[in-house]
This record gives sequence, structure tokens and C-alpha cells, in this order.
Amino acid sequence: MKLSKVTALMKATALELAILTGHLVLYPSGIVAERLSPATRTSDPAAGSNAGPDADPHATITPGLRPVVLLHGFVDNRSVFVLLRRTLTRHGRDCVESLNYSPLTCDLRSAAELLGRRVEEIRARTGHTEVDIVGHSLGGLIARYYVQRLGGDTQVRTLVMLGTPHSGTTVAPLADAHPLVRQMRPGSAVLRELAGPAPGCRTRFVSFWSDLDQVMVPVETARLDHPDLLVHNVRVSGIGHLALPVHPTVATGVLGALDAGGPVAPGGAHEGEPGAASVA
Repeated sequence: MKLSKVTALMKATALELAILTGHLVLYPSGIVAERLSPATRTSDPAAGSNAGPDADPHATITPGLRPVVLLHGFVDNRSVFVLLRRTLTRHGRDCVESLNYSPLTCDLRSAAELLGRRVEEIRARTGHTEVDIVGHSLGGLIARYYVQRLGGDTQVRTLVMLGTPHSGTTVAPLADAHPLVRQMRPGSAVLRELAGPAPGCRTRFVSFWSDLDQVMVPVETARLDHPDLLVHNVRVSGIGHLALPVHPTVATGVLGALDAGGPVAPGGAHEGEPGAASVA
């Protein structure tokens, strides 16, 4: 291994340890589900024209951009998104909500159904026809299942995934005792479902993957390559798995992904081609 790569790995590992320490301090604050505030309404008739059939008939559109739903990874909670959430709200996302799913959840599909119910509730409460989702690690896989397999593509405009094991990860083989970990293994039934045809899927997918992610083994598993999906793969250099929802440069990339005007070509972007870039 080249000295430069060893040095980069050491720096990334030191940053991961620092982030882990800070996250352990914040973790208790994210155990309880967040309290949802009533949406701020506007009587602008032009805004109300976007309301869908499932919206509250007595509500009008919430001003601002599409709501954003944040979905954490395995054995984590909403506290992982403290910094990213702050960045999103500072840049005009006035409706950002986090979803906690139980650490006792044993089936990714059940978590995807819970996500679907939350999305429906947000749409009804705000009047928006679509939301955006940002998922870290397993959270990205749960959101992808909702979009691809449960009809969520009609309600999710953009799905951003940070370090998500699209092809499965082989890290920590002893963790296979947990059913969710087994579902993240290469060749699992869930991953085979997601690899199947998804014709007409409307959601725009953006997948951030890091070349020093020690949880994604191999690191390329966090790339999403599917012939039926609108995909933008973004390579991140020099940081690890825990840094993805925290690093300010990644946050800038997430903002850009959410604000992008149009989809990319089906089948995914590759490094060296338009639409893929190193952001750190």
C-alpha cells in the first residue's frame, strides 16, 4: 500500500473516532422521536395548486421547498443528522423531519412500510405532493425499498443515499445474528428484489460512496448501478462511513443533489463521465 494511501487512511480513521465520540454524546438526545410541529401554512392560491388528492382538504401548501425526510442507519437514531439538518434548514429547507425506526426491527421491509406511512402523513400535513429523502447506510436501503417495491416513486422526488450497501457488505461477519445485517449481505433476498426490474421508476437516485469507507466491503458496494433507475453516483475521497452525514463538503453535495433540476440518464453515472465527481 502506498504511503499516501496509508496516510489518508490514518487521517480518515482518526476523524471517524472523533465523530464516533461526539455521536455517542449526542446519541441519547435522539432516542425519543422528534415532536412534530404544525406546518406553517400559506393562503397563496398558486401554492395550493400543488396539493395532491391525499392532502388535508382544510390545509394549504406549506411554503418553501419539498419536505426532507432523514433516515438513519443500523442501531443509530436521528441524532446522526444534527449537522446535516442544520445545513439543510439554513439553505431554505424549512420542513426537515427525521424518522426513527426501532433497533428491534428485524425486517427491512417493515421499516420501509413505516417510512411510507410517515411520507403519507407529511404530504397530508404540508400539502406537498412529493418529498425528498436522505438515508445513511441501512437507511438508504430502506428508502430505496420503499421507492422501488412499495410505490414510493410516486411520492419521492429525490432519494439521496450516503454509504448504502446496494450490493451488500461483508463487513463484521459475526454480526449475522441480527436479521437486518443478514439482509445487507450480498445475495440476500431483499437485495435480489432490489436488483430486479424496476421499469418506470420516477425517483431520482443520488448515491454517495467513499473510497475509505471501512463499513462498505468492498467500497464499491455503495455505488448504485441499475439499468432501470435514474442514478447519479458521487465518489467521496478521504473520509469514512461515519463522516458521510457529518462532513460539510458532503452536506454541500447533498444540497446540490436535492436542488438539481432534472434527472440523469438511466443506468448510473460513472467517474470520469458528466454528473459524477469527488466532493472531499
